[in-house]
Amino acid sequence: LVFNTTDKTSSNEVSHMGNTGSKPRNKTGKRVVAQKLETAQKTNVLSLTEHGLEDIPEQVFGLTSLRTLDLSKNKIQNLGKISQLKELKSFNCDENILTTRSLSAIPTLSKLVTLSLGENRLENPANQKFPSMPPKLKTLKVNGNSLSTIPKQICDPKLPLEKLDLSYNNLACVPPEICNLAKLTDLNLDNNVIVSLPNEMGKLKRLKALSLKNNYIQVKSTNFSESNPQPIPATLFVETLLIDLNLHGNKLSSTELNEFEGFNVFLKRRKNVKDKNIHGGAMVDMSVCGLK
Repeated sequence: LVFNTTDKTSSNEVSHMGNTGSKPRNKTGKRVVAQKLETAQKTNVLSLTEHGLEDIPEQVFGLTSLRTLDLSKNKIQNLGKISQLKELKSFNCDENILTTRSLSAIPTLSKLVTLSLGENRLENPANQKFPSMPPKLKTLKVNGNSLSTIPKQICDPKLPLEKLDLSYNNLACVPPEICNLAKLTDLNLDNNVIVSLPNEMGKLKRLKALSLKNNYIQVKSTNFSESNPQPIPATLFVETLLIDLNLHGNKLSSTELNEFEGFNVFLKRRKNVKDKNIHGGAMVDMSVCGLK
């Protein structure tokens, strides 16, 4: 999983770009599915993306040694007997019509490392409990859904999550419990309605990349106090490994950001890392976090 911190185009727009009126790239039909299932018995890898599926074919659940499964860009509403795939390590179900209730079997996938559920119909209403996450999960994508809060199950201190994508939801705030994710290195919160971050963000000691494009972070004055708190806490700048921060599309200027407590520490750390990359011949963006 790589978070794009420069392109403003949504993943949904990208997936359809230049494809107006065209048919799915993949050949579909029962014969093609049968061939892919036969091959998957040998490779333990199966991709049925863009097959117009409304249900997962029953034969898939017989592939009990399957390690990688891609069912993206279909019309799947439930995951059937997915719990039978005990060896599954990577599961992509982007761009389907799954609801929170559809995910009840996800916790049984005990070897799952990567889970992608972007652009479905996930939300957190009171009557639909968000499931626990598999114990070995390192990468989770739930972008493009309708989450109004970050489910506490995602902030479980036992989770070894390293990369988390919550972009394109309806998040107004980030809960203090986010600090439970001690191994988190990449966090994408683009295109939400977030106005500030909690002080607990500073406890994400391994965090290196944070993208907050197109949110509502702004200040009336940089004379910060209890009644006018700094919307991005100094702890984030000072106590983490943060080197990539993208604030493009917020009503905040680079001048204002430079007055944030701790920001100079972040700049120094970023410069040290970027200088090493430059000496190594890499192209480096030294703009001030996407702000003018």
